[in-house]
Amino acid sequence: MFSFFKKKSPPAEVPSAPALAPHAAPPPVSAPLAGKPTAPANTPLAPPPSPTAATPDAPTARQGWLDRLKAGLRKTGASITTVFTGTRIDDELYEELETALLMADTGVKATEHLLQDLKRRVKEAKATEPSQVKTLLADAITELLQPLQKPLAIGDHHPTVIMVAGVNGAGKTTSIGKLTKHLADEGLSVLLAAADTFRAAAKEQLAVWADRNTVEIISQQGGDPAAVSFDAVSAGRARGRDVVLVDTAGRLPTQLHLMEELKKIKRVVQKADGTAPHEVLLVIDGNTGQNALAQVKAFDDTLGLTGLIVTKLDGTAKGGVLCAIAREKPIPVYFIGVGEKLEDLETFNAREFAQALLS
Repeated sequence: MFSFFKKKSPPAEVPSAPALAPHAAPPPVSAPLAGKPTAPANTPLAPPPSPTAATPDAPTARQGWLDRLKAGLRKTGASITTVFTGTRIDDELYEELETALLMADTGVKATEHLLQDLKRRVKEAKATEPSQVKTLLADAITELLQPLQKPLAIGDHHPTVIMVAGVNGAGKTTSIGKLTKHLADEGLSVLLAAADTFRAAAKEQLAVWADRNTVEIISQQGGDPAAVSFDAVSAGRARGRDVVLVDTAGRLPTQLHLMEELKKIKRVVQKADGTAPHEVLLVIDGNTGQNALAQVKAFDDTLGLTGLIVTKLDGTAKGGVLCAIAREKPIPVYFIGVGEKLEDLETFNAREFAQALLS
C-alpha cells in the first residue's frame, strides 16, 4: 500500500454555519463512504484515516521498500560515496565528485547546480570532514528533488482519467497493473482501457491484471486506439467508476506518426469528457539515463505530461537521472519501481531517494 496517497472526495452538503472571518478557509468535510451509515446532519464528518494510519504494519512495509531501494541504487551510489572516503575537503574531492555525478547520469546542469550548492553548504556549516560533506550532499539532492515529490490526487473528477504513455520495454503495462492494484486496495473502482490494440500481448497482459484485481477492461483486437479510449471513458462515466486507466501503445518519440496518434487519443478522450485526461503519465526506464530525460522532453512537448513513473531502478548505475529531470524538466515523479513485484512500486519521496542514493 502506498505510504502517501492523496484521495479527494466531492464536498458533501452541510447545514449553514456561522459566518467565517474574512479570508478564513472553511473546515474540510469528507463525504460518507458508500455503504456506510451517514452521520446525523449536525455531526461533522471526520476525515478518513490515512493509509499509513490504517495499516499497523505500514512502517515495516515502508522500511522493507527503503531497503530494496537502497539495494537497487547501490551501483549508482557506490561511485559517489567512494569520493568521501578520504581525509580532506579540497578541490580534488569536488573534482572526483563531479566525475561521479556525471557518470551516474546526473547531467551537466544538475551536476553544476549540486556542486555550487554543496560548496555553499560546506562553507556555512564549516564542515571539516568528508563524511560531513556526504550528509550535506544528501541535503542538496533532497532540495533539488523536492519539486518532483507530489501525491497523485484522485477524486476531483469522476472518473479521474489517467492516460499512460511510454516507449516499448519501459514497463508501462506492468506499471498500470501495479497501479490498478494499489488503487483497488484504496477502495477505488477502476476501469482499464487496452488502447495498445496492435500488440496482442499488451491486451493479454493487461487482461491478466484486470482479472487479478477483479476490475473491468475495455478492449478490442486490432481496433483504433482512440476509439477504445473513447469507449472506456464513456463507460467509466456511465458506470460510475472512480478511475479510468488508458494504456496507450508503446512508441519511440522519433516515430512521428505514432506520436501523432497519441495526440489523437488525447483529443478523442477530451470528446468523451471535456475535462479529461486529468493525468498524463509517462513511464520511463531508469536504466536509460539521459535518454530518459530526452523521452520526458519529447513526450511532454507532444502530450503535456503531468507526472512520471520511473521503473527498473534496481541495479541501475544511472539513478542520477532524476536529478537531471528535476533541473531541466521538473515534472512530478508520482511513483518509482525497483522490481517486478507489486510491492516494488511505491510513491516517490525526495529525502528517501537521496538517502538511499548515498547509503
